[in-house]
Amino acid sequence: MSDYPQSYDVIVIGAGSVGTPAALSLAQAGLKVLVLDAMPSAGQGSNKHAIGGIRATHSDPAKIRLCLRSIEIFSTWKEVYGDDIEWYKGGYVFVAYREQEEQTLKTLLQKQQAYGLNISWLDSGDLRKLIPHLNPEGLIGGTYSPNDGSASPLLSIHAFYKQARNYGAEFHFNEPVTEIIVRSGKIQGVKTSKGMYSTPVVIHASGAWAKSLMNPIGIEIPVQPDSHEAAITEPVQRMFDPMIVDIRPAQGSANFYFYQHKTGQILFCITPSPNIWGFDIRETSAFLPMVSKRMVEVMPSLRHIRIRRTWRGLYPMTPDGFPIVGWSREAEGLLLAVGMCGQGYMLGPGLGELLTRMVTNTLSPGDEEILSILSPYREFVGQEKLK
Repeated sequence: MSDYPQSYDVIVIGAGSVGTPAALSLAQAGLKVLVLDAMPSAGQGSNKHAIGGIRATHSDPAKIRLCLRSIEIFSTWKEVYGDDIEWYKGGYVFVAYREQEEQTLKTLLQKQQAYGLNISWLDSGDLRKLIPHLNPEGLIGGTYSPNDGSASPLLSIHAFYKQARNYGAEFHFNEPVTEIIVRSGKIQGVKTSKGMYSTPVVIHASGAWAKSLMNPIGIEIPVQPDSHEAAITEPVQRMFDPMIVDIRPAQGSANFYFYQHKTGQILFCITPSPNIWGFDIRETSAFLPMVSKRMVEVMPSLRHIRIRRTWRGLYPMTPDGFPIVGWSREAEGLLLAVGMCGQGYMLGPGLGELLTRMVTNTLSPGDEEILSILSPYREFVGQEKLK
């Protein structure tokens, strides 16, 4: 390896929602870590477009367990490290205005409780005690997960970056990876726009841009970028605490969700239907009329709040709505952590620790179950119920 000027134990491609927390965890484990990113600073890809929701309320044990650990990290961050990342324990509520959603949520509830999630069903009366501004007309009830919450993606990513550097991780920005070097079926290093680096382990965590680096080495990963729009209002007096999610499909949208941030603004997003594939992140004129109508139907008191801005970001989607996490069979030493399906921010801290245990060969039985669900070599059948 003498032709490589610098050597590392692990190279992470992508300083985003997964790569930056992973760098911190790897550095804390005593590994020499280099993080490479084409952007000028951490979190400038999809991370900065996240609205900040953090939930363990999922439909499978893999994401529930990873996000339970992420919530522990987010909720104690200020106490442990001193940075204010605007963590707010507001909870999540999935509302049901139709029998279809009631049945779906109640069926999932049994699984979620079995996987260790603190979640319960509230009937319409109890739900309106929790959120008085909800529209009572047709409201059946909903699930409530009190330990979920929110934080600032930008403050969080900077905090992870700062602490990773404190533990010795090295970051190179404005330095895109142009090639992952594989010889005799093993990772040898990476080539960038500025040089070459040796390593036996590459963690591929480049989000929506994951496919481009895999194609030259003959590895197919089923990840496609899907664009989602979001918006933020002016700050207003505290109206409600939980993130409110309505999974009813409607014309143009599969679901939508909104919450009131710790600082008073209301942030909201919609899941487009059909998907909007590609890398176009220009805002559209269709988003606000569509989502505002849906929001006011669920919470009429929002109708007079002024919107400050909208934006659009990329969700790296897989066919079944679950992330891809695991070692490559085609290139020894290549660890995939891609296809987060728009949930990289909430998965990142817990996933970063799992990636470290994979690299250091210290997996637990629970980790093995997570990895079997998220395997790059699964069949990709079925669909995540709470994407």
